[in-house]
Amino acid sequence: MLTNQKVVIIGGTSGIGLETAKQVIAQGAEVIIASRSEVKLQKAKELLGSSASSYALDMTQEEQVKSFFTSIGPFDHLVVSAAETTGGAFLETDTTVVRKLFDNKFWGQYYAAKYGAPNISSGGSITLFSGVVAYKTMIGSSMLGAVNAAISNLGQTLALELAPIRVNIVSPGIIDTPSRGKMPEETRNQFYASVAGKLPVKRVGRAEDVAQSVLYLIQNSFVTGTALHVEGGHILT
Repeated sequence: MLTNQKVVIIGGTSGIGLETAKQVIAQGAEVIIASRSEVKLQKAKELLGSSASSYALDMTQEEQVKSFFTSIGPFDHLVVSAAETTGGAFLETDTTVVRKLFDNKFWGQYYAAKYGAPNISSGGSITLFSGVVAYKTMIGSSMLGAVNAAISNLGQTLALELAPIRVNIVSPGIIDTPSRGKMPEETRNQFYASVAGKLPVKRVGRAEDVAQSVLYLIQNSFVTGTALHVEGGHILT
């Protein structure tokens, strides 16, 4: 149980982040969610109820992240699930796209860990998000694979530097979340079916699969420096 504990979830308004917020609240925790979208924040807060509070935050802006942690004060666990992802052929992708990806996924998590750590209670935790392409090479994933690998290494190094705060990394595979909502439904379903057919578990992931893994990393006080793979055996195929 997480009774009387406070969990900060950056990206807690949809998909994996929102599902994680639901699960930690069910364990008795108070949750602070942060996101760029005021509309999503309001909807998420209505869904989560009185155990949640919300803050608008652009995690690519270092000063905003610093101010955010100054304003919320002490807490117990930090989860950073917010990120934009992209892919494309190495020679055909504009460098500005790659820089934006690093700003969103790497530097955002870097800032959150840097400015959040001083507020975390002894024995608390940080959970960062990498991804399957850090460990499985795929055509078109050079930039995302590089970012995810950087996050995994950052998290494992911080497990030593920030001890006794525990630092772990979740590495999801293909997960059915609203982040792929821009894809036409038929295209999206075909993509999921194609991936599922190749996986040992014969399905793509769900937000609750990943949220359960985050909850495990938060609650197990003997786990740190771990990259937890939640990808249905994708790296084996």
